[in-house]
Amino acid sequence: MRIAAAQTHTAWGDRTKTTDIITRWIGAAAENGVELLAFGETFLGGYPVWVDLPRTSVWNDPEQKRTHAWYLEHAVDLDGPEIQRIAEAAADHQVFTYVGVAERRTGPARGTIHCTLLAIDPARGVVSAHRKLMPTFGERLAWGIGDGHGLRVHDTHDGAKVGGLNCWENWMPLARAAMYAGGEDIHVAVWPGGVHNTESITRFIAAEGRVYALSASTLVSVADLPDDFPLKEAVIADYGGGPEQLIYDGGSCIAGPDGEWVVAPVAGEERLICADIDLARVREERQNFDPTGHYSRPDVLQLTVDRRRLAAADFRD
Repeated sequence: MRIAAAQTHTAWGDRTKTTDIITRWIGAAAENGVELLAFGETFLGGYPVWVDLPRTSVWNDPEQKRTHAWYLEHAVDLDGPEIQRIAEAAADHQVFTYVGVAERRTGPARGTIHCTLLAIDPARGVVSAHRKLMPTFGERLAWGIGDGHGLRVHDTHDGAKVGGLNCWENWMPLARAAMYAGGEDIHVAVWPGGVHNTESITRFIAAEGRVYALSASTLVSVADLPDDFPLKEAVIADYGGGPEQLIYDGGSCIAGPDGEWVVAPVAGEERLICADIDLARVREERQNFDPTGHYSRPDVLQLTVDRRRLAAADFRD
């Protein structure tokens, strides 16, 4: 089985152009024999690059309000045409696809954005939409808190079981345990970009879960930010450098179920990060350690996972 991360630039904040990028890379992946492909965290809609700026947490700041409204306008509806196009591309090319999106809620929660990881099956379309359980630090000023609805593991047509988490969720022991308990053979971890994010946790997940761990990261440069983005000049001033200055430099990588690198983190390059994997290696490594099998102690340690989709109110007419 061949798996890959699409490490590429996003058309930051532009849903249509980014969808074009995603569908092209799905096609390119298929041409290279890839059966499972992953894109970075909130690749579609854009990672909130301003959240670490000094004034982000200033209460009632007009500039921050304008930025939130802008981000909300450029976020993605899960039933929108962009997701439909991506699902069609996955079906046309027979590539199981994970893609991070900035999801704009609908109905009574339409003022909230979630960091959401979509799993798209070539035959069945979107099979899960996992909203990040806990946004990290400054991200909490841009994204809402998620729920357990998307903590699901899926079967690929190759017989592999695959699941995924967003960024620092991969540091949450119980979130990882939930995915291992779902029977993962392959764990997809998506990131905004940065070798510092992926270089240790990817190998740790692989060794702990006795799984293949695929980390997918994005490239974002100053030039990727559109002119109408309210905080563009503030971001440029903070990061410095010219238009090609990278805000996020990738770091996509793949580790095997023994915790060793299959592909070490790749920085600054726009390309498919590919590997041919042998699922028999997963079974071999579980001979001495299976964290949710023969090495678990459910009589002593138990994990309960609530996978209901949560809302602010439950209306019963």
